[in-house]
Amino acid sequence: MTDTLKDRALALGLHGLAAHWAEVAGCDWLADLIAWEEDERRARSLKRRLGAARIGRFKPLADFDWDWPRRCDRMAVEDLMSLGFLNEAANVVLVGPNGVGKSTIAANIAHRAVLEGHTVRFDTAASMLGELAAIDSDTLLQRKLRFYARQHLLVIDEVGYLSYSNRHADLLFNIVSSRSQQRSTIITTNRPFAEWSEAFPNAACLVALVDRLVHNAEIVAIDGDSYRRKEAEERQKVRSAERRRRRAGKPKDADRKAPPG
Repeated sequence: MTDTLKDRALALGLHGLAAHWAEVAGCDWLADLIAWEEDERRARSLKRRLGAARIGRFKPLADFDWDWPRRCDRMAVEDLMSLGFLNEAANVVLVGPNGVGKSTIAANIAHRAVLEGHTVRFDTAASMLGELAAIDSDTLLQRKLRFYARQHLLVIDEVGYLSYSNRHADLLFNIVSSRSQQRSTIITTNRPFAEWSEAFPNAACLVALVDRLVHNAEIVAIDGDSYRRKEAEERQKVRSAERRRRRAGKPKDADRKAPPG
């Protein structure tokens, strides 16, 4: 047990403590001290990785309305939440119309990956490609590309919502290629691959880009009406009902101005 504690102390970088191990090995507080330091390091690491991931606010998958989409493979999504695809460096493509939960599912997977100790980055395609395209220094660009390449999990959200130039397409191809068969990438898109040419018109790398994405990939198709629109309509109904209730309880002449005194 003592040797194990010393190994843990060295792993924490507590070299001063390890150098005086013979003096403290029998102390009752030693195990607690090392456990406290380990817990604090884990908490700091989690906080740092959550901040770096930039996942933002999202609805927990426990609150996801599985009955709303007309088609959604719940077992496939729950399997992805186990993160087994990360061990295989497999990609994930969530495809479906707006508002059916693609980003919510991706955010939940990304959050689980952070909790399990992985480095994660969550970006929209527009934000990521816009930032990269604006870099005019090759050195800085290569540094940023390496940043995206080394993340254990990279989520690129909303591919296909906007049209991009050939430079944007080349940058996306660079990132996907650098991660291919080494790290996992999740893509959410509102377009089937056959329509990606509308988002990346005249991009010479498009066929190769799609080929690298789908190689060893899990493709989850979701179909249905927009859940966001459903929620907006429900909120509007509640507001309208509340306004009607207030009007019904207001005195008939309440809106008339009192005569001057």
